[in-house]
Amino acid sequence: MVKAVDFRNELNSIFHESEKRGLKVIEIRSGDLHTKLGDYPGRNHSMPTCCSVMRSMIKESDQVIQSPPRGNGANLVIRYCLPRT
Repeated sequence: MVKAVDFRNELNSIFHESEKRGLKVIEIRSGDLHTKLGDYPGRNHSMPTCCSVMRSMIKESDQVIQSPPRGNGANLVIRYCLPRT
């Protein structure tokens, strides 16, 4: 089962790699993030945790592009501004 720390570490890795490539923003979809770490789709998925971690990393300059009707789901998309401070 994927834990919150796993999602957080992966997001930080994505941010770091994107900054190295010179990107100013990156959009991350929860379903893609979770699939990359495993257990999704599947019975033991951690989508609520994935979405919670993604939301917890939002800063004032970031933007929720798309949010599932129930709040947590594979189609949560957040645009994160880079670099992260």
